[in-house]
Amino acid sequence: MLITIDPESTEPLYGQLVSQVRGAILRGDVGPGDKLPSARDLASSLGINMHTVLRAYTTLRDEGAIELRRGRGAVVTAKGLDTAELEQSARHLLKVGRRHGVTLAQLHTLLDQEASS
Repeated sequence: MLITIDPESTEPLYGQLVSQVRGAILRGDVGPGDKLPSARDLASSLGINMHTVLRAYTTLRDEGAIELRRGRGAVVTAKGLDTAELEQSARHLLKVGRRHGVTLAQLHTLLDQEASS
């Protein structure tokens, strides 16, 4: 799994890491049961703070894409493959909606209209 970050990006470093890991899951570069690099190793290889990696891993854990276990590290879950793409698309939809001034209620209405057509 190749992870790259852009220090010049407006997206926070931890957010870039989350996106990179999600992408790796979606592409099949990593699958259920695969172990991710330790936070210390990944931080060292990317030249960033270990707490940045831990924040990304915690976000992925909260989404259900990975499990964090003491002594075992970060491991991709089966759920990570099932919902990662949908969750990523939903985040993108919300981001684009905010950028265009669309309210959450308006997004719900649009989704309801699409679902019923």
